[in-house]
Amino acid sequence: MLVIELDTPCVVIDGAIVDRNIQRFQTYCTYHGLNFRPHVKTHKIPELAHRQIQSGAIGINCQKISEAEVFVDAGIEDVLITFNILGEKKLKRLVDLSKRCRLTVVADNTETIKQLSTYFKQEKSSVRVLVECDTGAKRCGVQSPQDALALALVIEASPSLVFSGLLTYPAPEKTLEANDWLQEARELCKNAGLTVETISTGGTPGMFSAHDFSVATEYRAGTYIYNDRSLVNHGTCKYEDCALTVLTTVVSHPTEDRIIVDAGSKSLSSDLLGLEGYGYVVEYPLAKIYALSEEHGSIDFSACDLRPKIGEKLNIIPNHACVVSNLSDYVHLKLDDHVSDSLPVAARGKVW
Repeated sequence: MLVIELDTPCVVIDGAIVDRNIQRFQTYCTYHGLNFRPHVKTHKIPELAHRQIQSGAIGINCQKISEAEVFVDAGIEDVLITFNILGEKKLKRLVDLSKRCRLTVVADNTETIKQLSTYFKQEKSSVRVLVECDTGAKRCGVQSPQDALALALVIEASPSLVFSGLLTYPAPEKTLEANDWLQEARELCKNAGLTVETISTGGTPGMFSAHDFSVATEYRAGTYIYNDRSLVNHGTCKYEDCALTVLTTVVSHPTEDRIIVDAGSKSLSSDLLGLEGYGYVVEYPLAKIYALSEEHGSIDFSACDLRPKIGEKLNIIPNHACVVSNLSDYVHLKLDDHVSDSLPVAARGKVW
């Protein structure tokens, strides 16, 4: 089948670009002596995770337990979950998961550590724990290297928990500051007699500055496999490096300059990420997707010399590829102009 024959709206993935993106960053990490752990929340597809591991990745990064379960069911053996895990139902599932893979989790507070220890002790099992550190992004994480040491000591003293190191999601463009933060925390831990096996950092926007993290042992990135408009805007990649597009059809031409397509917020997401408009129209670069409703995308063509006809199909590179992955049951892989395969987004909707 030709790609142009697909029903719309749908997600199309250029397999050649995916493979190129995987190899490009894996080669970079290998050259700089960094273990690479891709964040699979971007694609949510076990087959693509296996491609990443076959290229040299040491394992995967997931955000939630239910997401990790999908990949372990598919044969992935090394999993890091980067989220504070709390509550009986989640912890029982987490313990079960730990029996099927090499599992590592994170914590940035004593309550998370207490609950992890309680449930793993009950099952006479153990789990590796990294202290999550806020090195400037102002999301989760302990607030100082001294706090990191204090929490590491709590983990080390907790039954069934193994302190394994430090983890951060750094603020973009603040690699050196984050590196200094983690280096101080590492030295404090070592001076206290703790073994710091892993120092994990990540983020696709700053991935080609990963070598500036002299203290890091592993790097995590997710969006790099597809790339998107936000990363083009950041300067991380170019549009020709974007593997994911949303194929959409022009369904209305109400005025000379206004075109309506069948991809709305249910297909493109409403994420702006600081950008103007909701995506990049590949065939008409000057067009502006200025509004989305659930089923409609409104595009301003006033800056364009040509206009598409009703029934014409367009390719849109979304602002944020990760969210788009969670909006479709399947993605269609393409080779040149033909559909080579259709893959289920197996971890779609796995939000806890």
